[in-house]
Amino acid sequence: MAGKGRQHGNGRKKHRVVIVDDHPILRQGLAEIIEHEEDLEVCGQAEDAAEAMEAAASLEPDMLIVDISLKGSSGIELIKQIKAQYPAMPVLTLSAHAESLYAERALLAGARGYITKHEATDEVIKAIHRVLDGQIYLSSGIAETVVSRLAAAGSARGGSPIESLSEREQEVFGLIGQGHGTRQIADKLGLSVKTIETYRANIKEKLNLEDAHALTNYAIQWVSSEKHG
Repeated sequence: MAGKGRQHGNGRKKHRVVIVDDHPILRQGLAEIIEHEEDLEVCGQAEDAAEAMEAAASLEPDMLIVDISLKGSSGIELIKQIKAQYPAMPVLTLSAHAESLYAERALLAGARGYITKHEATDEVIKAIHRVLDGQIYLSSGIAETVVSRLAAAGSARGGSPIESLSEREQEVFGLIGQGHGTRQIADKLGLSVKTIETYRANIKEKLNLEDAHALTNYAIQWVSSEKHG
């Protein structure tokens, strides 16, 4: 499916963008930034995976901007769904996570870019244009680490035990490492406390950790190493 960019005013094509994020205020702020660009327009917004897939089908945008953390589903899984149905659809991932492994998984899922939410406005616009031009864009703080990890993956795939976790388990693990408690994580991801407790138990088993204290310490160390590695 190809986007139907529209001609406006001076004859330049306006690239149509759909924003997928479960925070209305963030969606609106990002939309205002994009609408200031003469060659960009926001043709739709979605707050979850179902709305995003509907928007991709009905609006035929030129690209999607997807938050990696969505209530009820993982942004990574959404990217996989989008690429499965619309292989040519470029996706830029916008995330609060500065850890490189999130960016790596987004790229492996099919995203063409990964930018953190704390980036300056001009960097966000640069990322959008870069992805629309068929290139890959990564936030400068994680670019080198991601490239190194992907380069090493070909010869030493599976070196990190974290890679054994599912997308959602890794998301929970990262939030644990950022200091969030079980209820905070449940609220953030739009899941029940019982579900998060199940994820925690699965993570402990997969990583061979004895108890909750060991899990928390390991998660904190991993987040710290990702930020500085």
